[in-house]
Amino acid sequence: MDGSNLISLSLFILFAPLVGFWFTLILGKKLQKSYLIEVTVSTLVLLTTIYVTFTKLFALPDVKLVSEFTWINFGSVPLLGDLSVQLGVMIDNITALMLFVVALISSLVHYYSIEYMKGDPRYNRYFAFLGIFTFSMMGIVLTHNILMMYIFWELVGLSSYLLIGFWFEKDSASNASKKAFLVNRIGDLGMFTGIMLLFITYHTFTFDKIFQAIAAGTLPFNSEFWLTVTGVLLFCGAIGKSAQFPLHVWLPDAMEGPTPVSALIHAATMVAAGVYLVARIFL
Repeated sequence: MDGSNLISLSLFILFAPLVGFWFTLILGKKLQKSYLIEVTVSTLVLLTTIYVTFTKLFALPDVKLVSEFTWINFGSVPLLGDLSVQLGVMIDNITALMLFVVALISSLVHYYSIEYMKGDPRYNRYFAFLGIFTFSMMGIVLTHNILMMYIFWELVGLSSYLLIGFWFEKDSASNASKKAFLVNRIGDLGMFTGIMLLFITYHTFTFDKIFQAIAAGTLPFNSEFWLTVTGVLLFCGAIGKSAQFPLHVWLPDAMEGPTPVSALIHAATMVAAGVYLVARIFL
């Protein structure tokens, strides 16, 4: 089994919801049933994810698939040496499992919303927002580096803001979306600080390179204490997204969004992103 095929399919899984988002949003006012674009995309993503998951787990269980490219090359930087930033995707067993969970829950929410949201004046826009949320979650799952994860982490925060406050004409929904957005930014600030500490120390954002450097004995400021501090700061992001104490206060108010959104955010995707972050760093 050629791993490059799975990489190509993973790129489809990542970007298809984004394409569906744009087409659904642009055609929303012109095409009455533009929501079917996003529903079709979610179905194709689910079917592709099932294939990728089963192929990875049963045909390539011991292989880690990675594809990357240089996004920014800073050249030779004083005190740091050659410095560049890579972006890419990685598929291992935990990635495959999480892809399936996100795709399955997202597709079920799409299907349920067809009837549940029927008659809503912003019907098509709602499905577009589901698409950008799915794209953001897929990015978190597929990334091979902490910077790219953080970018999609913030996109999840933005798309959850749009979904929770979808009925923004209600003050309760509008306030709930703002509360969720701001509370999550507190945790994300800690996470960003931890990422910067990693970059200053290891000059890379890639998970594998950071893990290798730590295993070789390289620590932030040559101190286990600062390695612990860095880990705690990264965990702040998980505290916010997973609604753990003391950043749990946004979760009850988030029920002001449409019921399918509550299932999407609270059941197995956004809240699970914090758990996935911990698992990814641990592994």
